[in-house]
Amino acid sequence: MQFTLDESKDCYILRLHEERLNSQVAPDLKAQLLMLIGDEHRDKIIVDVSQVNYVDSSGLGALLLGLRQARANDKKFALVGARKRVNNLIHIAHLDDVLFSYSDEVQALANMNRMN
Repeated sequence: MQFTLDESKDCYILRLHEERLNSQVAPDLKAQLLMLIGDEHRDKIIVDVSQVNYVDSSGLGALLLGLRQARANDKKFALVGARKRVNNLIHIAHLDDVLFSYSDEVQALANMNRMN
């Protein structure tokens, strides 16, 4: 999986450099998310999917695993930059009320800071 990782005081931003989030990429994404969630120093995880054009069920499963594990560890999890096709899949799967996607990091962080 191609990615970069940015860090701030309380947030990780995992920037995916993949066009497809599928069964080839999902296992690596899961492993990376679990590692970030396990870090006790940061309580927010943002996944930048702005370069992703396609997500299949295994890719969506990896994102949901990140969300579930983040919640289980009292962390906040969000997506940024989801393209129309990715947002449509999230909506069709009826996950848009739990898997939040924001247009940019500023919006994501502002909303995450308001969450309890």
